[in-house]
Amino acid sequence: MPATISAKDVAKLRQASGLGMMECKKALTEAEGDFDRAAEIIRTKYKTKMEGRSDRESTEGRVAIAVADDRTKGAIVQINTETDFTANNDKFVDMAQKVADLALQADPGQAQTTDAISAVIDEVKLVTQENIQFGQGQVFGGPGKKVGSYAHFTGRTGVLIEVDGDCPEDTLKDLCMHVSAIVPAPLGVTEDDIPAETLEAEKKIAKQEAIESGKPEEIAEKMVNGKMRKYLDSVALLRQPFVKDDKKQIKDILPAGATITRFVKYQIGG
Repeated sequence: MPATISAKDVAKLRQASGLGMMECKKALTEAEGDFDRAAEIIRTKYKTKMEGRSDRESTEGRVAIAVADDRTKGAIVQINTETDFTANNDKFVDMAQKVADLALQADPGQAQTTDAISAVIDEVKLVTQENIQFGQGQVFGGPGKKVGSYAHFTGRTGVLIEVDGDCPEDTLKDLCMHVSAIVPAPLGVTEDDIPAETLEAEKKIAKQEAIESGKPEEIAEKMVNGKMRKYLDSVALLRQPFVKDDKKQIKDILPAGATITRFVKYQIGG
């Protein structure tokens, strides 16, 4: 005898999954009225369906950040999806934050996709039927560290920064807002962090400009050195003019004994 499928269970499954009434009724019928089995059928069926959409480009998404109350640890993640409509959906926003919270539980380093993270993402995949992917993530912090964060209200940009030593929360936020807003974006904390090939390419351009200027060799060499100093002032974080007061460099707003050890900026579409 066929199981009786109640309208209440159909509505409950529809609310939980975000799918249509017919899909929910079919799942309950297949599960012979067992709600938990029906939920598992839907999870399996629509996850498979959505994984078949993996060729769809995930160019939209959201950046989410979680920071421990004592600011000794922080996590930043980027979750990608197909449309900005989905990226701005409340369920997607909540899911991205849950992923950041889960990432915060891991050791410092590159954030990895765990079973718990996959499960949280799959819940929203069921509802949206879009190709939602864990894009990237990092975890900062540790003994003697302080972590600052900044997330733009749109969810499209986020910054995480790690400082060795004590640093006020307001200063940490200012540092993050600087990294978020400054153009060009810093390539490293100090000049030593700038890739050698990048420096060589800039030096080559500076030399060519000096040669074309027709100046004597001694003057041309000074021109090259001056251009390289200016370039490093623009891409090494500690040497950049502070966005809120360009008469100061970033190194000038750090409290004594504090050192920036690393930072990261995620930007959707950036």
